[in-house]
Amino acid sequence: MTQRKPYYGPEDVSHVPSPPGEYPFERGIHPRMYQDRLWTMRQYAGFSTAQESNRRYRYLLESGQTGLSVAFDLPTQLGMDSDHPLARGEVGKVGVAISTVEDMAALFAGIPLAQVTTSMTINAPAAVLLAMYLLVGKSQGTPFSELGGTVQND
Repeated sequence: MTQRKPYYGPEDVSHVPSPPGEYPFERGIHPRMYQDRLWTMRQYAGFSTAQESNRRYRYLLESGQTGLSVAFDLPTQLGMDSDHPLARGEVGKVGVAISTVEDMAALFAGIPLAQVTTSMTINAPAAVLLAMYLLVGKSQGTPFSELGGTVQND
């Protein structure tokens, strides 16, 4: 185990081949790190319908939040449609219900995805929900390369 130093200088990262903001991003994703911008501020939120959650997201963004963190309901986390018999009584309870790409479009209606990053904490259906998110971004005219955020599959 290496000893912690009281301070670090350029010589401590001279062995790292890439500068900040360049692949493979060993020194961060931004060239000047957070000197030009603050870190993303997100509140984990989502409930009821996509329309209700959209109102909440818009309020949070208008209040100074700089990114979104989507809370999905249990049926969505399990990959169930909201009308599945096993989803009864759980739809929209602990997060937003997303069953279709139309639900995802309603969730982000009026929110320019090119200007915010989105974090989605989701389980097995992560790839499906990411695909829906990409389609919503595309429908807004945003190239995939300009969409930002994270998908957590745990």
